[in-house]
Amino acid sequence: MILETTYTDKKTDKIINELVGKRFSFFQIVKMKGIGSKRMIIDQVSPNLNTYINSVSDLSYANIELRPGGILLAINKGLRNFTWVIPYYQFYMYKTNGISIHAQGKFVHFKKNQTHKENTSFFEKLHQLKVAYDLRFPHIDSIDI
Repeated sequence: MILETTYTDKKTDKIINELVGKRFSFFQIVKMKGIGSKRMIIDQVSPNLNTYINSVSDLSYANIELRPGGILLAINKGLRNFTWVIPYYQFYMYKTNGISIHAQGKFVHFKKNQTHKENTSFFEKLHQLKVAYDLRFPHIDSIDI
């Protein structure tokens, strides 16, 4: 689900909290050494996300925020902000000449550059949270009968 988050809205916050959980507490954020990525350059998106990125030759940027039940991928388009809400059960991440985030029939591929290197510890943290979620709530395919 993609929401416009340029301005704060209680209705939008409620939807986000229901899908991926409330923000981590201050002490959890300190313990985790942060829950947000640095700003990354978007290299490529799926055709159904083209409306959310800059159409001219400007670079498009995004960052990721961790939540207990998923992630928020914030895309900046000019002066507007859009947030792609991705629960962990729909989330897949691939490392292919950068990082590629896939969910809900969409994808965003981030360019492999200096900010990608600066975010390696963040992506490791994201991977650990996804694995912990999958262990708590295994997919139906992985359940032994």
